[in-house]
Amino acid sequence: MLEIIRYTADKANEWNAFVKVSRNGTFLFLRDYMDYHADRFADHSLMFYNKGNLCALLPANVEDDTLISHQGLTYGGIITKMNATTQLVVSLIQTLNEYLHIIGLKRVVYKCVPWFYHRYPSEEDLYAIHNICDAQLTSRHISSAIYLPLRPRLAESRKSGLRKAISANLTIEECPLSKLEEFWEILHNNLENKYNIRPVHSIEEITMLANRFPSNIKLFAVFDTNEMLGGTLIYVTSQVIHTQYIASSPKGKETGALDLLFDKLLKYDWNGAHYFEFGRSSTGDGHQLNSPLLFQKEGFGGRGVVYDTYEWTI
Repeated sequence: MLEIIRYTADKANEWNAFVKVSRNGTFLFLRDYMDYHADRFADHSLMFYNKGNLCALLPANVEDDTLISHQGLTYGGIITKMNATTQLVVSLIQTLNEYLHIIGLKRVVYKCVPWFYHRYPSEEDLYAIHNICDAQLTSRHISSAIYLPLRPRLAESRKSGLRKAISANLTIEECPLSKLEEFWEILHNNLENKYNIRPVHSIEEITMLANRFPSNIKLFAVFDTNEMLGGTLIYVTSQVIHTQYIASSPKGKETGALDLLFDKLLKYDWNGAHYFEFGRSSTGDGHQLNSPLLFQKEGFGGRGVVYDTYEWTI
């Protein structure tokens, strides 16, 4: 009854159309997003058909003898429509294991879509991989999210910064793409000086993606007259407003630029999105906690949500 076909470029329209009506997919699964770094990964995304009708997707790549829930994405897993039942998803996982055995792969690394991204409950895959595959949790990262309808008050540490920013007459703008390079310089300096790392995306990559997805990727920044002091690059989905990057210049930190920025963004009309998510505060396999970063996010009212990765052998 079920058939698996490996994704090829001629199926892009069918793939994208399914993502748009899925209950747990976001624009990150559209091929114009996934394929921007196609040269880095050996794509092995899969399309599942039930009686000839597309019923599920799995964004993935292959490395050695392992199928990996796509390494170029923060989250992934089985993408389904509203009508997908528990029994169907169990069958999808069983069929996936049979397919992987036939082609000689021996292991699966599976990153599920966190529940707060779901437009409708969609955790049948977690049930299936635990009970069918004996999947083991191998990493858990902590992020911070705010449920916008019940947004808590700012902590005093954040209120203090907000007062500084108001006193300094700082302003906030939703910026055109021409301002991305200015923000990227602040971001690059922050990451290099603090952590000796670079942004995941290059300025060329993020500009290309922002051009492809103008309603989903937005830059908000704080200014002292014409001087950018900091900002955040936002990923907008139907359920979640996600801060992909946050950065502030030394002057921005002194004047509370980010406190002013997030005080405004948390009050913004996001067209029905329920969660504002600040991103991970853990590194490695999740054991290394960045406490100062977490303190800042929790000061705005963020509370813990997790990003999980599971593994099983075929």
